[in-house]
Amino acid sequence: MSQRVNGVIARAKGAPVEVATIVVPDPGPGEAVVRVQACGVCHTDLHYREGGINDDFPFLLGHEAAGIVEQVGAGVTDVAPGDFVVLNWRAVCGDCRACRRGRPWYCFATHNATQKMTLTDGTVLSPALGIGAFVEKTLVHAGQCTKVDPAARPAAVGLLGCGVMAGIGAAINTGGVTRGDSVAVIGCGGVGDGAIAGAALAGATTIIAIDTDERKLEWARRFGATHTVDAGSADVVEAVRALTGGNGADVVVEAVGRPETYRQGFYARDLAGTLVLVGVPTPEMTIELPLLDVFGRGGALKSSWYGDCLPTRDFPMLTELYRQGRLDLDAFVSEEIRLEQVEEAFAKMHTGGVLRSVVIF
Repeated sequence: MSQRVNGVIARAKGAPVEVATIVVPDPGPGEAVVRVQACGVCHTDLHYREGGINDDFPFLLGHEAAGIVEQVGAGVTDVAPGDFVVLNWRAVCGDCRACRRGRPWYCFATHNATQKMTLTDGTVLSPALGIGAFVEKTLVHAGQCTKVDPAARPAAVGLLGCGVMAGIGAAINTGGVTRGDSVAVIGCGGVGDGAIAGAALAGATTIIAIDTDERKLEWARRFGATHTVDAGSADVVEAVRALTGGNGADVVVEAVGRPETYRQGFYARDLAGTLVLVGVPTPEMTIELPLLDVFGRGGALKSSWYGDCLPTRDFPMLTELYRQGRLDLDAFVSEEIRLEQVEEAFAKMHTGGVLRSVVIF
């Protein structure tokens, strides 16, 4: 039988979110019901509320979550009731052209639950990134459940479900940062700090954090930045060159998603260096660069979607590094809040006062 639980929805573009009763059906074939324990408040959820993703209102928000599998449907063998899981929005199909080529992190046919969660009047909800986890229990495809060490703190490892993984993956998976590299990260919010933490894990010796907010630069130092640059008062390109022997960084991660910062990243990298765009631009943004510079500087210009992660590979590994004290996921959790405080958490995003607010159930 279906269950009725509390969850946060966005009814209309720009309207404040509200707590509503959500009807969660029993899992069908290939599906699972997860009792959510913690869910981070991500900028993507705010983009949904603002109509920046699409207009399939009402949305059931939340996607950066960890919890306990409560029920599974027919044919599910990889997870079972009682498993502690981090939810992911890249449940790979195993059969598309990317998966068949051995590159499942590019899967072009990822899975979501077939059944729909609804309001009590039958209104169908659109779950954010196919998850919808600002809710006491959610219905997902079983492939969206990645088992990790149950001893880990849900509020911390749940952040691997989106922003932190996007940053770590941008540095390691997409950027290919390795020992001895110099790395510059433009934008030191949750994703940028994830990139800094990833660069430190990979053995980068020079890690330059760039932002206009001194609070964020201080956070970046905690995650492994060896140098900081105040972009409001310094020439970013010249500052990065000065800190890298006049050459520029081996890898630059742009975690803002704006043309001006992308251009800075392009010129702040060394010859044959790599620029990784993980910040999300808006549809109207464009970039213009001299084609001769694109040719003459060489290297690689890459975009990173979800940190090019493979959840079954990356989530357990990063959780273990967290358990060993080598990856400080707790430092990303600025505050723990209730469902009723999600709208307040969105307001705090505009002031830059938090890395992550995390809803605790």
